[in-house]
Amino acid sequence: MSSFRERMLQKTAELGVGAERQAKAPSASAETRRSSAFKTGPGMLGALAAAEQRIQQLEATSDKLMLPVGAIRPNPWQPRKVFSDDALASLAESIREVGLVEPVVVRRVEGGYQLIAGERRLRAHKLLDLDEIKAAVIECSDEDMAVLSLVENVGREDLTDYEIGQSLRVVEGEFPSRKRMAEALGMSRKGLYRFLAFENLPDFVRQDLDLNPHLLGGAAADEVVSAIKKHGEAGIEAARALWTSVASGALDQGKFATAIKQHVLKGHGHQGVHERSIEKIFSGKSHAGTITRDASSFTVKIKTGVLSEEQEKEIRRLISSLFSVTPS
Repeated sequence: MSSFRERMLQKTAELGVGAERQAKAPSASAETRRSSAFKTGPGMLGALAAAEQRIQQLEATSDKLMLPVGAIRPNPWQPRKVFSDDALASLAESIREVGLVEPVVVRRVEGGYQLIAGERRLRAHKLLDLDEIKAAVIECSDEDMAVLSLVENVGREDLTDYEIGQSLRVVEGEFPSRKRMAEALGMSRKGLYRFLAFENLPDFVRQDLDLNPHLLGGAAADEVVSAIKKHGEAGIEAARALWTSVASGALDQGKFATAIKQHVLKGHGHQGVHERSIEKIFSGKSHAGTITRDASSFTVKIKTGVLSEEQEKEIRRLISSLFSVTPS
């Protein structure tokens, strides 16, 4: 029998990925906005449906047991880094009043059990200091666990781009190529690469994202990686100098990459990339040319038809008085 991963790939391949739709936007806060390149389509829907069906099939044949809470190890493929204290407290209160409605899902491992699904339920039991928890014990391979965790979590709107990116990195080896991985998950390839961009951020950024993954979205991360790559060590130092402002909310994450470029240019004595001006030159009411100033040049363009011979000589005399027109 083929593995679940192969069955999922086959299912999503049959559904196709051509008719993509924009993912439903998450909460409106700037730090949690989802990358505009993230798309779902029939592939993602098929993957989610296959995962749910697979879990139902496994649970139908599972052993239902009361297990010691301390005997259950965490799921190493769990992408979520931050759990809401308020949501956990609410869930714990519900469990205290009516008990656990849906059991956690685990598999047997050496020396105990490993959690597959139900992280919040398990945490709520620990919050209540309960010794045992209702569990469905199933047979599940490493491959199945990795892919189940990915497809179960990647489409959830309350997950951050950083958490999804880490989850994608963990299961990347389960697919023959990134192209096939994008197809199986119903993502655009551009969207997939933006999630994977987090891996190329400097360590000081990723360390803070481990603690607060809401600080940077996928689109912003991709732009920052490009800016740093373009400017090398100067880009890294600029990012280091500016990151505190991003983390505190003083600098919008969407402006982080541009700020890095401006910081590098100013460090080399240039003006920022947005300090560009264009002035029109008129001869009477007729447009005669332009004066353009940007980070790298000062350019004067005048239409030859509007210049008199004396005016041209005057311009040349002015240039000669400022600069040498022949090599020194």
